[in-house]
Amino acid sequence: MAWIALLLAGLLEIVWATAMKYSHGFTRLTPSVITLTAMVASFALLALAMRSLPLGTAYTIWTGIGAVGAFIVGIVALGEAVTPMRIGAAVLIVSGIVLMKLSSSH
Repeated sequence: MAWIALLLAGLLEIVWATAMKYSHGFTRLTPSVITLTAMVASFALLALAMRSLPLGTAYTIWTGIGAVGAFIVGIVALGEAVTPMRIGAAVLIVSGIVLMKLSSSH
């Protein structure tokens, strides 16, 4: 259950980061509300996951899912640059997520 909560928390991090971009500095109501709602839900699910998962593992995986997800949304939806260095950085983040998961005893 903790891993499912953590995955959902990470996916909601992608939602709030994307909505924040569309909020234009919290000047647009709907994306601002989506941002704040997704943030609260993401933090709540992260807190739930941390009840049984180690802090370092949970936090690293949560931020990794959000970072790589936001990177992908940026490329696909916002036309952000795809460069070898950015791809390499995303690969390193995913590698860190996998290693954290493998190192967890839960």
